[in-house]
Amino acid sequence: MIVHHPCDSHDARGGAGLVDMLVLHYTGMQSASAALERLSDPDVPVSAHYLIDEDGRIIRLVEEHHRAWHAGVAFWRGSSNINARSIGIELVNPGHAFGYRPFPEAQMAALIDLAGDVLGRHPIPPRNVVGHSDVAPSRKMDPGELFDWPRLAAAGIGLWPEEDGVRGEAGGMDPAVFEPGAFVAMLARFGYTTDDRFATIKAFQRHFRPERVNGRIDFETVRRMVALLELCGEAVSGVSQA
Repeated sequence: MIVHHPCDSHDARGGAGLVDMLVLHYTGMQSASAALERLSDPDVPVSAHYLIDEDGRIIRLVEEHHRAWHAGVAFWRGSSNINARSIGIELVNPGHAFGYRPFPEAQMAALIDLAGDVLGRHPIPPRNVVGHSDVAPSRKMDPGELFDWPRLAAAGIGLWPEEDGVRGEAGGMDPAVFEPGAFVAMLARFGYTTDDRFATIKAFQRHFRPERVNGRIDFETVRRMVALLELCGEAVSGVSQA
């Protein structure tokens, strides 16, 4: 069941009003009540379409046909007006500042149900299911490295690189793809801003290689990037498939 708790921090989407992105966040506050109070404060220009508590309770704050103010200064696949084209979902979690922790089962199950419904209402491709850190890598870390992106992808929400796919150098991966410039070019092809390369590499790892979030390019980070582009139908020169 979804509880309706309207807030005034929203406006019109403008243009055709097309929604083709889903952006996931954590609240980064010490309690669910504090997060709800902030997201509902008419004097604070911050909002989201939905808030999901750790017990799985879903609160609708802004109707989907309105533009909520959740992404801020952001970029994805050539666009900087992310709020106008996205649905924003906030997950109650204290975040890195207040004791970041895994997302409970009830919360993840509720998110999968809600996100599935959102994707059923809007033409959102898997590539456009992103975290706040993906669209604002120099500013944000949410929903973070403890978020279960593989589970969402298994439910048909977003992408996750296959464990098997492109081979290592001996199997056909050209060493040229390990050059920093080549990897950054692949990040840009996938959708990321590359204004701050180090922050963007960390954002990519936080989403797609959460066991190693250090901003450094290594074989597995490259392999996962190549695998994602292949899932999107974009072949990478110098790479052979398994």
